[in-house]
Amino acid sequence: MGPLRGAQRSVIFHSRLAFRSSFQRMTLPLVASRLASSVAPKLKDPSLLKTGVCYVDGEWVKAASGKTFNVYDPATGALIGASPEFTGKDTEKAISAAAAAFPSFRTKTGREKAKLLRRWYDLVVENADDLAKLITWENGKPFADAKGEVNYAASFFEWFSEEAPRLYGDSIPATVPGNRVLTIKQPVGVCGLITPWNFPAAMVTRKLGPALAAGCTVVVKTPGEAPFTALALAELAHRAGIPKGVVNFVTTLEHTPEVGETLATHPTVRKVSFTGSTVVGRLLMKQASPTLKILSMELGGNAPFIVFDDANVDAAVAGAVASKFRSSGQTCVCANRIYVQKGIYDEFAAKFAEQVKRFKVGHGFDEGITHGPLIHNRAISKVEAHVRDAEQKGAKIILGGQKLPDLGANFFQPTVITGMTKDMAMAGEETFGPVAGLFPFTTEKEVVDLANSAEVGLAGYFFSQDLERITRVAEALEVGMVGVNTGIISDTASPFGGVKQSGFGREGSKYGIDEYVNIKTITLGGMNKPLQS
Repeated sequence: MGPLRGAQRSVIFHSRLAFRSSFQRMTLPLVASRLASSVAPKLKDPSLLKTGVCYVDGEWVKAASGKTFNVYDPATGALIGASPEFTGKDTEKAISAAAAAFPSFRTKTGREKAKLLRRWYDLVVENADDLAKLITWENGKPFADAKGEVNYAASFFEWFSEEAPRLYGDSIPATVPGNRVLTIKQPVGVCGLITPWNFPAAMVTRKLGPALAAGCTVVVKTPGEAPFTALALAELAHRAGIPKGVVNFVTTLEHTPEVGETLATHPTVRKVSFTGSTVVGRLLMKQASPTLKILSMELGGNAPFIVFDDANVDAAVAGAVASKFRSSGQTCVCANRIYVQKGIYDEFAAKFAEQVKRFKVGHGFDEGITHGPLIHNRAISKVEAHVRDAEQKGAKIILGGQKLPDLGANFFQPTVITGMTKDMAMAGEETFGPVAGLFPFTTEKEVVDLANSAEVGLAGYFFSQDLERITRVAEALEVGMVGVNTGIISDTASPFGGVKQSGFGREGSKYGIDEYVNIKTITLGGMNKPLQS
């Protein structure tokens, strides 16, 4: 996914839309109230912005070729800076550094690793404002959201600093007289971590925290669209005293497939953790198969969000707004198919649209902005295609539905569409944008069947006040995570991951560290001799 381009200028845009059925005419203030600043944000610590270099073996280095790629502000199209265009050969040097660091790092005690992670956590918290500025600058999300992401990102270092000393094994009663069976947990080795652009801090720390707590060393492939947040984290790792070679950060844009293949095929890399699309996940699995790597993958989603007649409608509206429009709809657990039972469909749609109408779209650094741009022009094209497809097949756009060229090339109106049906593209594809399609349904079985019809199964949500229904539906949904009467499910303490073609493995929680360890069984024989006199 490439960076957005586009100029931005001051505009107040009012879209007057015919609101059919029982709905009233509404306007949508899709606005930026003033000209978005084209001036680069000022960091308290400018040395956190690392341009032209990657972090390998404890040093800041350039690509062997000297080539770089440009990174642009998705809101304004302005150049932020350049990062090294690493190749597979460059990445191999990072893998070698991680391999050289592993024998020493793996022997550190849990408490020693905990102290390193805690120092890294403290530095992230101390520099939270600058990290948030980098996120908004290269990702586009509003500054308030970016600050929330930094706190979330830091929490994984804190959580796994507490898990590091607690890699407990077991003593297992053996069936053979005189034998004793023990298990210990050992780090898997060098890990390749491939992270996405939509959470350029949190998706890095969610993988790094457990890897280091387990005693692994890593090579992080940062997203080409948003590399500078991850590189700032690398600088803070250096300051925290993380030993050289333990963490290595590489950047690339043009050679992304080559670098990914290097991590997936290199025999020294024992595990790959990937967050991204299902298509790329399948490719990495194929590439990793000859070396039988351990894999964990958090892939695409198409989350159902179900509102039953017995739900608290106002709470359901708030939950749907939070789930659907977080980061302008660019999260893997966003509500993508909103199913509303017919008895409350009109009421829900009217209240939902009223909430969305209050959004303020613009540059993430501007005061009061609730939603920023999409990440690149391909994202805009997909969102528009989904809207036009629904419109052509009989759905009604009751709010939004258009690009916002006066704000910039990568802005799209927060959109609400009613009368959705299962033959529309949005029913089967992840939109990854600020478009909410509302599907009517009649029965519980009908909606669960519709929800489970997707080939993916990452997250699902539903609102109901019927306790029996809550149990039935939560267990019936074919997803890895279920939010009941809430639209937000991300929590450091909660295991994150999916089923079906949304991948496998879990991140965060007490289970997250298990993805980075092997269980070794030790059988002790001859333990039944009598006591010596």
